[in-house]
Amino acid sequence: MQRAKLGLLMFMILPVIAARAVDVPSVPYATITELLEWYGIDVNEGLTALPSLNVPMGGRSEAMGTAFAAVADDASFLEWNPAGSSTLPVTELAFFHNNWIQDSKVEGAVFATRKNALGLAVGGKWLYLPFTETDSFGNRASKGYYAETTAVLNASYNLLAGYYFSGISLGANLKGSYRFVPDFSDNEGTVVPGSGASQSTFAAMADFGLLTRFNLLKFYYARERNSSFALVIRNFGPPALDEPMPTVATAAVSYRPIRPVLAAFDFSVPINLMDPALSERPYAAIGASAAITKFLSMRAGLLYRSSNLRLSVGSGIALEGIDLDVTYTLDLLTQLTPLNRVSLAARFDFGDGGRAERARKVDELYLKGLEEYANGNPDEALRLWKEVLDMDPRFDPAREGTSALLASRALEKRIDEIQKLE
Repeated sequence: MQRAKLGLLMFMILPVIAARAVDVPSVPYATITELLEWYGIDVNEGLTALPSLNVPMGGRSEAMGTAFAAVADDASFLEWNPAGSSTLPVTELAFFHNNWIQDSKVEGAVFATRKNALGLAVGGKWLYLPFTETDSFGNRASKGYYAETTAVLNASYNLLAGYYFSGISLGANLKGSYRFVPDFSDNEGTVVPGSGASQSTFAAMADFGLLTRFNLLKFYYARERNSSFALVIRNFGPPALDEPMPTVATAAVSYRPIRPVLAAFDFSVPINLMDPALSERPYAAIGASAAITKFLSMRAGLLYRSSNLRLSVGSGIALEGIDLDVTYTLDLLTQLTPLNRVSLAARFDFGDGGRAERARKVDELYLKGLEEYANGNPDEALRLWKEVLDMDPRFDPAREGTSALLASRALEKRIDEIQKLE
């Protein structure tokens, strides 16, 4: 109990300590232009609709600088790679809160599950910020909230998977977004009924993703693959009110050299579907995660865009049936104040549907079959391996053993037939 309390305390304060430790000079707002010139101004930025689609809900993916398309192993996959649901380790219900910029906030929720090779998920997020308009005399003319709401339906399927090859996951998100603009006033300071509706709009779009996992320079023993590769296109859809969607194509890799350490890299290319010449510049994200103890992990990430450099640090604590994440994001166009860019996430674990226990039983039966074969009991070995394949048709070693044993029997039968003819 004391260890859990200590872990929870470290979980809450480590991101703030790390943020304070970042060696970034205090930059007054008067010199923001200088920073923009240093990192490069993207004249095409901000030309697309629904910017909330590229604002992270928070959690582990944001702590890794949004380099998550090839990781995609928790409920955050819904934002970064729709193929992730078909390899999700457990069924999850996740809630997110991101205290984004000034008074703008993002709330999110995701439920994801899978049945064998089929993954399904549903989720949504809501960005909102106060909208206050004043007239020329400084009096409040109108008020309300500007909001963008997005609902997502997800499905993915893992193809060609077996014992030696994890397969190729293909997934898609169907998304619907609504932008709400409150009524605003005319030049006389009078609120115009229905004026907000003229700028409010609905948009439909889709995400498509590919994900595959494999072993590469692996320095530990485990059934899980230590590397992955992903291709994703997000927010692909028609314009809304003559504004293009913030479509982005991403190629990503992740690598786990040893079990506690994970590194990821995403390279993204924005695409203006109305006029490709007005597309934003490509950008990149890099992230890392390290398990400090069984219940505590630390993350860090960097997102580099031409007009912005964004650093993030975060920590996570794993309790019984729930994972908690806190992330601090430092945007070099804002001041270093640790409480104004914090996101929180809670992920509830509803189990793996018996997959781990089934995998353990499959291994046990297969090894027992090998033992029976070595002891000269091929019939019992064959029975055990067939039982393995009934439980897991993708378990290739049992299939290979069964095929070899049946081929051996066929050969013996053929030899007997030849000897009888002689």
